[in-house]
Amino acid sequence: MAKGLPSSGGAASQLDSFYGPQAEHYDRFRERLLHGRAEMLKALDIQVGHHIAEIGAGTGRTVEFYRDQLDTLGHVDLVDLCEPLLRQAKVRLNNHTKVSVHHADACTWQPAQPLDRVYFSYSLTMIPPWFAAIDNAYNNLALGGLIGVVDFQVAPRGGSSRGFKQGKLGRFFWPFWFDHDGVRLNSDLLAYLQYRFETVEVREMRSSIPYMPGLQVPYFIFIGRKRSKES
Repeated sequence: MAKGLPSSGGAASQLDSFYGPQAEHYDRFRERLLHGRAEMLKALDIQVGHHIAEIGAGTGRTVEFYRDQLDTLGHVDLVDLCEPLLRQAKVRLNNHTKVSVHHADACTWQPAQPLDRVYFSYSLTMIPPWFAAIDNAYNNLALGGLIGVVDFQVAPRGGSSRGFKQGKLGRFFWPFWFDHDGVRLNSDLLAYLQYRFETVEVREMRSSIPYMPGLQVPYFIFIGRKRSKES
């Protein structure tokens, strides 16, 4: 992690190089850093028979939050561009008949049928063309389907429409700090989600960081619905 994401090569090779050596221990550090995942999935209201996709699934850790529902679901697709992390997902899920693991691009992957639920758990900020990944998720959702996103954020200048604010130092520090590991914070991300989908719920919060007492990183939870009619 100290070396950071490589600056050369394609997206897949960069991810493989960065995450390959830490794949087996990937979840250990991040368990205390990635807050809000269980809350996002609960708000997503996963139901019997649903076809679900996680984009940027990594090791498949978030499936553990609803693993007791797997046998009742239609299907779950896990999509990621990093092969070493997907190998961990395959081990974790042990060839579960309701789960498929796809080594694919978030911006172009297509499900076998329209999705009832799609979610991104701390992955959108690692996809440089994040707007294209959101558009693809929108196109893959059935009408009325829900999208869930939990991720780090940087507030727009002057604060968000819900009053969430950061000072100049925070708006500079967090994008600079995360960029080292290929996490690209963008104040337009949440606004674009709200533009693309009908907003069901938005929460903007701060959480602690392991080994860095006193620092709190901003993150958000977004739940949106694909409108039954295009406006």
